Amino acid sequence: MHALPLNPLMLLASHHRRLRPPPLLLHHCGFAPVKKLKLVTVEAIAMLGSLHHSSSDTDNNDNKNGNNNSGVLAAAVPSTRELLLACADLLQRGDLPSARRAAGVLLSAASPRADAADRLAYHFARALALRADAKAVGRGVDPGLVAAASARPASSGAYLAFNQIAPFLRYAHLTANQAILDAVEGARRVHILDLDAAHGVQWPPLLQAIADRADPAAGPPEVRITGAGADCDTLLRTGSRLRAFARSIQLPFHFTPLLLSCAATHQGAGASTTADSSAATSLELHPDETLAVNCVMFLHKLGGQDELAAFLKWVKAMAPAVVTIAERETAGGGFDRIDDLPWRVAVAMDYYSAVFEALEATVPPGSRERLAVEQEVLGREIEAALGPSGGRWWSGLERWGAAARAAGFAARPLSAFAVSQARLLLRLHYPSEGYLVQEARGACFLGWQTRPLLSVSSWQ
Repeated sequence: MHALPLNPLMLLASHHRRLRPPPLLLHHCGFAPVKKLKLVTVEAIAMLGSLHHSSSDTDNNDNKNGNNNSGVLAAAVPSTRELLLACADLLQRGDLPSARRAAGVLLSAASPRADAADRLAYHFARALALRADAKAVGRGVDPGLVAAASARPASSGAYLAFNQIAPFLRYAHLTANQAILDAVEGARRVHILDLDAAHGVQWPPLLQAIADRADPAAGPPEVRITGAGADCDTLLRTGSRLRAFARSIQLPFHFTPLLLSCAATHQGAGASTTADSSAATSLELHPDETLAVNCVMFLHKLGGQDELAAFLKWVKAMAPAVVTIAERETAGGGFDRIDDLPWRVAVAMDYYSAVFEALEATVPPGSRERLAVEQEVLGREIEAALGPSGGRWWSGLERWGAAARAAGFAARPLSAFAVSQARLLLRLHYPSEGYLVQEARGACFLGWQTRPLLSVSSWQ
C-alpha cells in the first residue's frame, strides 16, 4: 500500500474518468486565542506528585487538629493545566528527561476512572508521555514499543459506543445526509465519495431514505459509494456490511474501497505492508452520475493551508452536486502556531474539556462504554493532536469556509428540515439541556453549554 501522489486530473478518452487524489498527511488542526500562561518548573510538578501521595494523611491530620491548609496549598501548587503546559514546554525545549519525569508524575496523580477533569488530565499527560517517547526514538528507545503504544486504531465497539453515548458523530452524519439527500433528489445514479468511510455507520440511514423516496414506477436509483481510508481490511468489511444492508432493502448498490495511504509500519508493531488487491488506488467517475463528496471529520487531517487548497481544488474539478463538511470548532483563533506545543496543548484542552464535561453530565458514572470511548476514541484523538506528526488545528468554519470559497465553492444553506431534524435527534437520544443546536452563517452548529464543538456545512 502506498500514499497516492498529487497529480493533475487525468481525463481518459473512455466513458469514465480516473482521478488520483492529492497526498494526505494525517494531522489534527486548530486555532484558539489561548492566553500565554507562566510555565511552572518540573520541581512544581514533582510537588504535585508528593502532594498526591500524601494527601490522605495530610487531610486526616488536619481534620484531627482542626487545621485547614487547603488555601495555602492551593496558592502554592499550580493548576493541572499549568503543569501540563509546563510539561509541553519541556518537550518544546528538548529537555526529554525532565519532560518524561513530569509526564510520569502527572500520570500517577490522575486517573482515567475519576471525574471529568482528572480523566482529561490523564489523557493529556499520557499523550505528552507518548510524545516524549517518540522524541526519544534514536536516543536508545525501542521504536517498536513507541509504535505499539501510539498507532492502534479504535475498535469498532468503541467507535459504535461513541456514536451511542455522544451526539457528535450522529449529528454530523444526520445533517450531512440530509444535505446529500436534498442535492441528489431525482437523480437516477448517485455516487457518494466518502473521504473517511471508517465503519460506514453514516450510510444505512441515507440508503434507506433514498429507497423510501423512490418513484414506484421508475424504481429506486442506483447508488455507488466510494469509501476512502487508510486501512484496507476495515474498508472491505465496511463494504460487505453496506452491500448486505442494500440487498435487504432492494436498493441497487455498489461499494468501492479507495486506499488513500497505508498505516506506518514498524518492526516491533506487527503491522503488515501488503495491500489487498480489492482496494482501488484511483477514483472512478461516470458522467451520468450525480456526485456528492462527504468530508465528515476529514479536512483537519490535511497537512496545511497549501494541501487544503490543493484538495479543495481537486474536489471542485469533479463538479460535485454537493460537498458536505463537518469539523470541530475551536474557540476564536486565526493564527497557525503548529510549532508551539504549549499552545497546541492549551487549544486542545479547551476543546476536550467541554467534551469530557458533556460526557460527565450525560453518561452514568462508571460507564464501561464511556471508559472505552475516552480511551480508544477521545484519548487517541488527543494523542494525535499532540503527537510529533499531528496537532494541526484550525479555527473552524471560518477557515473551512474561506478555503472553500477560494477554491470556487459557494455555500449551499442547509434546509430548515435538516436543522429541525438535528434538534429532534438531541431531544430523542441525548435529552440534556447542555447540548444545543444553532443555525448560523448557513451552517449548523452543535455545542455544549455556550461552547460550539462541531459545525456542519454544505457547498456546491
